[in-house]
Amino acid sequence: MKKILLSCLAMVAMAFAPLASAAEHGVQFVKSTAHVAFDVLTQYMASVGFILFDSDTEMKELLTKQGEAFEEFKKANDERLKALEEKGYAPADTVAKVETINAELTKLGNDLQDLAKKQNRPKAPVAGELNEDQIEHRNAFLNFLRKGDVSNLSALERKALQRGSDVDGGYLVPVDLAAEIDRVASTVSAVRALADVRAIGSASHAFRVKTQGIAARWVGEGETGGESDNPKYARIEINAEEMEAEPWVYNDTLEDADYNLEADVTEEAGLAFGEAEGAAFVSGNGVKKPRGFLTYDTVANANYAWGKVGYVASGASGAFAGSNPGDNIINLLHSLRSQYRQGATLLMADTTLAALRKIKDGTGNFYLFNPDPTGNFAGLVLGAPVEIDDNMPILGADSLSIAYANWKRAYRIVDRKGIALIRDNITSKGTTKFNFRKRVGGGIRNFEAIKLMKFANS
Repeated sequence: MKKILLSCLAMVAMAFAPLASAAEHGVQFVKSTAHVAFDVLTQYMASVGFILFDSDTEMKELLTKQGEAFEEFKKANDERLKALEEKGYAPADTVAKVETINAELTKLGNDLQDLAKKQNRPKAPVAGELNEDQIEHRNAFLNFLRKGDVSNLSALERKALQRGSDVDGGYLVPVDLAAEIDRVASTVSAVRALADVRAIGSASHAFRVKTQGIAARWVGEGETGGESDNPKYARIEINAEEMEAEPWVYNDTLEDADYNLEADVTEEAGLAFGEAEGAAFVSGNGVKKPRGFLTYDTVANANYAWGKVGYVASGASGAFAGSNPGDNIINLLHSLRSQYRQGATLLMADTTLAALRKIKDGTGNFYLFNPDPTGNFAGLVLGAPVEIDDNMPILGADSLSIAYANWKRAYRIVDRKGIALIRDNITSKGTTKFNFRKRVGGGIRNFEAIKLMKFANS
């Protein structure tokens, strides 16, 4: 490694040496020489396995494009708002321009979030990080995956594969492949990426949450204040429900030694699991699936009580308020107690953010939306980060289209340890099915840590 770095430094010195005498030839020569030197260095580093450009460079480019697009958007939308104020309508070409740039901003925001997730998500274990037993398990499992062969599995290993299930229940997926499935799922489900996720070893997870603490008393010297009020607790139980995904592969493809079978089927299973559970975490009814946070009883936040989710009205049916719409956004942000606002995130669909992006404050001086300078979120609304989840309802009468929560404290996901696989090359001629099964649950863990916006007059 040291020799490679020294070689790179030597190449830098050689490539940039002509710049020392470049002043007499003018700036253009300096630029062209620098480009040549940069190309030489890039090619050399690539030849020894270094990658000079990485996702950080791509992130910077996307952020620059987003900033430029937002400036164009503001100019176009200002023209639209001015026309509405002066004429009562906006020209069609102006409206079309606004919508085109708005769509581009949405795409850039999604690209930035996807890139940020790839950078920030934890990596699944690789073969070099597994212990000997796990490596033996993995190799035997991959042989089973491709050929259906279990004859090389030792009795001890076979027992480990079937822990918690009989043969009909399938084989347990090795730890690194199971981690990869969960990792892919987390890129699909915004809620999984935000929420508190726990691994459990049983069919359900029960815990208690304090809903009321004790109160202190003032007492004089030598006095006693009597007994304190007892704290109050609520018991919450989340069941791990079973779901399955079944990618399949042509049998002749299985015979191709260059085909990366494990990568293909784990990605397919991860995407399918992510889509199914992502929808359930938002709107699942809790029957044989997680309970979504939108399916609990809701109440106007002024009447909030434990066990219900408080909401703030947008001020118009199916839309943001026509006058000073930002006021109710502010009300939503401050409906969450200050202890939960640190780390809280807005969750909404793409189309809701596109509508919100056009809104200015009551004085018309500034936009409520701004791009996120870090690229980690779809944007900022009055400083609050936004995550996109198209499982959230689109704007409609009485829709609950925006959620604002400290998700780590508001919603808990439970994963029962182990993903099982049944290999089936019988039922469909010419193909092999891989039936992956996992158990997952979800539910609100703290009703104080989440608030909603209801798109209604009140």
